[in-house]
Amino acid sequence: MISIDIFLGAIGPMQVVLIIVVVLLLFGGKKIPELMRGLGSGIKEFKDASREDDKKEDKK
Repeated sequence: MISIDIFLGAIGPMQVVLIIVVVLLLFGGKKIPELMRGLGSGIKEFKDASREDDKKEDKK
């Protein structure tokens, strides 16, 4: 099984640039902000749901 540390160490600056170029080619410059907004709202909803779950466990 590959460790996360090994995986993160294998990604260099050239790989990051390549990933960004591929994403721009696939989605276009106008679509990227919309995708990031959706990702941000999804993360916010996940955090809110986990906080609510923690509050319910504390009351038990």
